[in-house]
Amino acid sequence: ELGKQSFCDLKVVNNTENHVAFKVKTTSPKKYFVRPNTSVLQPGDSCLIRVTLQAQREYPPDMQCKDKFLLQSTIVPPNTDVDDLPADTFNKESSKDIREFKLKVQYISPSAQGNSGDEGSSDSNSTLQQLKEDRDAAVRQTLHLQQELDLLKRRRQRRNDPVFSFKFAAIVGVIGIIVGLVLNLYLSK
Repeated sequence: ELGKQSFCDLKVVNNTENHVAFKVKTTSPKKYFVRPNTSVLQPGDSCLIRVTLQAQREYPPDMQCKDKFLLQSTIVPPNTDVDDLPADTFNKESSKDIREFKLKVQYISPSAQGNSGDEGSSDSNSTLQQLKEDRDAAVRQTLHLQQELDLLKRRRQRRNDPVFSFKFAAIVGVIGIIVGLVLNLYLSK
């Protein structure tokens, strides 16, 4: 609809036994907002990508659109974090095997959406139900990933925790006190 953002959700599934990084590119980056546009999926994992079309002022001629999206994916080492991906991860000139999937944008006019009729209502109900299930699965996955992220952050903090140096200083202090007491007793005799 004119003057309103529109969105479409894409579900990306890693059906391999490897960790896979993906990136979404578009021919019109100013028109579309894609989140996440890059991520890493564990084997068997999936991710919901939301593509948002910015509010448009006028309809394109004949509702035709030449915009496209390119989904690139490549295998990455286990436990690779999206922030640790090298800049050339999706560079075709590297020796990596990069898979690509092209998606064409298709606009649907608001009137076509409203004229589905009765025969399409059961189809739209099942589609709506499937979308709700996918959304619920995405919410569960997001919560699971957030828990994993929190766990990893806690582990990282423990590794960087200065507790070892505090323990070391405490032990050295206790030994120093004991040595001082022993020397004091020895020198006083």
